[in-house]
Amino acid sequence: MQLGKVFLIGAGPGDYQLITLKGLNCIKRADVILYDRLASPMLLKFAKEDVELIYVGKAPNNHAYTQDEINELLVKKAKEGKVVARLKGGDPLVFGRGGEEASRLREEGIKFEMVPGITSSISVPAYAGIPVTHRNVSSSFHVITGHEDPTKKEKVVDYKALAKVEGTLIFLMGINNLKKICTSLIAFGQSKDRPVAVIMRGTTTKQRMVKGTLENIEQKVMENNIKNPSIIIVGEVVDLSDTLHWFEDKALFGKRVLVTRTRQQASKLSQKIEELGGQAIEFPTIKIEPPKNYEEVDDAIHNIKDYNWIIFTSVNGVESFFNRMRKLSLDIRDLYGIKICAIGPATKKVLEDRGLCIEYVPEIYRAEEMIEGLKDKIKKDDRILLPRADIARYLLIEGLEAIGAHVKNIHMYRTVIPESDRAKLIATLNEDIDMITFTSSSTVKNFMQILGEENRVILEGKKIAVIGPITGDTARELGLKCDVEAKDFTIDGLVQEIENYYNV
Repeated sequence: MQLGKVFLIGAGPGDYQLITLKGLNCIKRADVILYDRLASPMLLKFAKEDVELIYVGKAPNNHAYTQDEINELLVKKAKEGKVVARLKGGDPLVFGRGGEEASRLREEGIKFEMVPGITSSISVPAYAGIPVTHRNVSSSFHVITGHEDPTKKEKVVDYKALAKVEGTLIFLMGINNLKKICTSLIAFGQSKDRPVAVIMRGTTTKQRMVKGTLENIEQKVMENNIKNPSIIIVGEVVDLSDTLHWFEDKALFGKRVLVTRTRQQASKLSQKIEELGGQAIEFPTIKIEPPKNYEEVDDAIHNIKDYNWIIFTSVNGVESFFNRMRKLSLDIRDLYGIKICAIGPATKKVLEDRGLCIEYVPEIYRAEEMIEGLKDKIKKDDRILLPRADIARYLLIEGLEAIGAHVKNIHMYRTVIPESDRAKLIATLNEDIDMITFTSSSTVKNFMQILGEENRVILEGKKIAVIGPITGDTARELGLKCDVEAKDFTIDGLVQEIENYYNV
């Protein structure tokens, strides 16, 4: 059997978007991923569906695997002919023991590549508004382990030499040795008033920073309950954070928002939440599946010339419709002369991306407004094709028929409850979720079904945001209080109202 290959990847400091392009590509092609405690779990969603995931995280006094065991796992999986991604927080060669893993692979003749990552020593200070170098303040920075190997006979951190350094001192993994670090630097000549910052969970929505001096920072850390993982920055650059802070100023900083859209659609909402400094936690409560049979759909598409209008009420409807046309060896040329209507800007965009011109989009994106807008455009006896979900409301059909149209409603796709773990949802909700978002009535109904009526108490104190009044009415019928309701029934409108809610 041909040997596999191992990629030793730096995952960055916590914000998963700080992964390098090369690192992300390695994750996507990996058969096996060994990931650390400090590597963002969000990175795992980019992996193949059949990837083997192995958690090898290390917390103080609690290691899932020893380093030797990790080394042997890498060897074992590579010898099985697999592509292995070793995902390590920060950079694999900055106190990451990546060199040891590479040495073991070389001993076995296994090919490997090192994929550098963004080290926390520069990125975490940057997210706190602290440049590690700054003109006329600091012309160098020095990265030091704050947690030396306890098995070493001699300690190699030379505090006497460090105390003479005028540049920025950055200690990684040093929170438990903070007192020793500070007292040693003072003892060897640094001013007890030299500025110090300690940053916990940097680059994430849980980032917290305390500032003080070499003399009092330990007390401030204890008072503010600062724990691992944290880094320590010593130097005058710390004071620059008073004017250069930016990350914690974001509108949704520190907020954890549950996204219940389909896995394929969640990314847009998640991205907008993250751009505002929030953390999006994805838990899909709906899944899009094809119809159980295509007999009715295929009949309508084969006779597409019989229709005067096609009305699309969702992006899913557009994608499903054109995917089926392609299967039947048809394309947009077969739609010549047919007028196209879209219920909103997102649906309009995907249609325009396919080269189609849209006859009508209602100003308010709901069936009632669409009927009102079409009554002067649709002629009596016009034939309308309505390709949409199996659970869509019949209000649109009734309204169109009332103005004299003949409507053919076809189920282009089914919305079903995905295979979901109730225990996982409960655990997710217990992890300080601030707001739950719903983008359709089905996301609400399925969410409550997965959660179970007996677990409703978990929702106390959690805010609910809905994309519009129809979704809001469904939520209220199920006994939920809607704290945020979008006025513009789009993802952008929903995010805007969430931002407004937290920034009144």
